[in-house]
Amino acid sequence: MATDSPIRVAIIGLGFGAEFIPIYQAYPGAEVSAICRRSKPDLDECGDRWKIAKRYTEFAQVLADPEIDAVHINSPIQDHAWQSIAALEAGKHVACTVPMATTIEECGRIVAAQRKSGKVYMMMETVVYSREYLFVKDLYDKGELGKIQFLRGSHQQDMAGWPGYWEGLPPMYYATHCVSPCLALLGQHAEHVVCHGSGRIDEALIPKYNSPFAIESATFKIKGTDVCAEVTRSLFNVARQYRESFDAYGSKKSFEWQQVEGEEPVIHTISVPEPEIPKRVPVPDFAHLLPGPIQRFTTKGVYDAEDETHLSFTQGGGHGGSHPHLVHAWLSAIKGDRPALPDAATSANWTMVGICAHESALKNGEKVVIPTF
Repeated sequence: MATDSPIRVAIIGLGFGAEFIPIYQAYPGAEVSAICRRSKPDLDECGDRWKIAKRYTEFAQVLADPEIDAVHINSPIQDHAWQSIAALEAGKHVACTVPMATTIEECGRIVAAQRKSGKVYMMMETVVYSREYLFVKDLYDKGELGKIQFLRGSHQQDMAGWPGYWEGLPPMYYATHCVSPCLALLGQHAEHVVCHGSGRIDEALIPKYNSPFAIESATFKIKGTDVCAEVTRSLFNVARQYRESFDAYGSKKSFEWQQVEGEEPVIHTISVPEPEIPKRVPVPDFAHLLPGPIQRFTTKGVYDAEDETHLSFTQGGGHGGSHPHLVHAWLSAIKGDRPALPDAATSANWTMVGICAHESALKNGEKVVIPTF
């Protein structure tokens, strides 16, 4: 597209999705052209608040609008795949919240649709744009960690009271937040996975997805390396403060996420006196990587009143300041300034780690090879 024309974005889903509207509105060279939500009263309330004139209650209306260049999908999980495919086939660029899909077949269809359309697809994975990940990546790129020896991710969250489609969801179906930093750090895909389920959720929740596990824990091999990673997920009936974390163990230094909110992470350094090995370290913000008008969004939500902020943002500690980085990365990819991260094939791999892990858990820990497209 012409670099001098604004990228016209439609936001699909206005719960979590509304958190992004002011970021797009402040972004140089972009505009929120339209919003879409099934509920007309909620749609109008959001449109009035952010002064957006074009409002749709049907996704098909968005795709039929020739004045929309790109769609940012924030709909329920079961809608991610079909909406992404339909948008790509309609010639729109696509950003979609995680996960990409819930089946391998859907992941393959999205990759095929992206390749056929030539449009940008990017899964909006928050963790690989969080200040914590950017901090670790910077240490790794500078050589301070040395050789990566092992990686670990953990995402534990109590989803009681969330919308009904979450109830009984296999933990690994929503694993990208802990899978992605392990794979992005080394820039490689996962090759195969072994997973075990543990414990049991409430009996009333099990029939929705035929998944009994309270916790799923997986190990996966990272292609082209001698490194394995381990990830742990829980969604129901596990007592644990929200934790969306990753650890990176290197030959020179290792990074370990803090145990609870309010602490600082720890850097361990090799070959120093024992008491000096671990040190708490502050994680800097990385707003300087962004255009000036959206830098302020790394340290606060988009609302002035705290009680208006979406639960996924407050419970996730602000998603590590990732939201403006995601917007910048996607729009930069659309403009051709840099490749999307993650692109369609990478989004599929990050998502399929979880899908294949759950398959392994149902087979009592059999190794499952992750498909490639």
